[in-house]
Amino acid sequence: MEIQVIKTLGDKVLDSPLSSIGDKGLFTKEIEHALRDRTVDLAVHSLKDVPTGLPAGLTIGSIGEREDPRDAFIGHPSKPHQHFAQLSRGAVIATGSLRRKSQLLRHRPDFRIADIRGNLNTRLKKLEESSWDGMVLARAGVTRLGWESKITDVLSFDLMLPAVGQGALAIEIREDDNRVAKIVRALHHEPTAIAVLGERALLRFLEGGCQVPIGAHGRIEGDRFLLDAVIGSLDGTRAVRGSITGPPAEASKLGENLARQLLADGGREILDEIRAASA
Repeated sequence: MEIQVIKTLGDKVLDSPLSSIGDKGLFTKEIEHALRDRTVDLAVHSLKDVPTGLPAGLTIGSIGEREDPRDAFIGHPSKPHQHFAQLSRGAVIATGSLRRKSQLLRHRPDFRIADIRGNLNTRLKKLEESSWDGMVLARAGVTRLGWESKITDVLSFDLMLPAVGQGALAIEIREDDNRVAKIVRALHHEPTAIAVLGERALLRFLEGGCQVPIGAHGRIEGDRFLLDAVIGSLDGTRAVRGSITGPPAEASKLGENLARQLLADGGREILDEIRAASA
């Protein structure tokens, strides 16, 4: 097997917030071009970066078992024993995500948010060289690099719902490539696939992306599918949160129904304001 590393627009443009450089396909478009051109046979993505609508001729061939989807707080190395709950008034927290910013400010309006971009090594170096109090990022990414010891706190779902698909890896293939489809199917984890199916159905209905603060967490408990989701304002002053449950076989339908519920409960006004501001 030959591995090709392909840099995407999201990897290359590091001096601007993700929300200002585009929306769909920031971390997938160049890789998908290689797939369609048959330069590569499969692509491995962080599912949270994969748009809900795929290019013609491509499909998700497999979704691996999900890591912990929660977000994590990494404190400044000079304050190794300062936990998230102990942060002082006006603490500076770094994140490159509007979703995290919205929920952080909802929890603590006094927080000051610093924008941060780059891979994990880059972010850790920036944190060490800064006067920030800490940063928030996906726990799964830290865990995969074996750096769990750097995490100060794992943030609860009550405090912060993750990005749609966070913690899961997806393998994208060509629809007509039966040979590769058979190979990657061995890596498929159906409970994770059902969970993210509901999350992605919700996101698709809301027409969300990195420019909109939307969080969601789907999972199977016993014989039921449960989904929690939130739409937040950019400044954290408003949030609409809801939950839904039903049969796992109806995960997609349940995701759409929860999206309708959030819109009816005030989410539509929040989304309209965000989109008007970015137009």
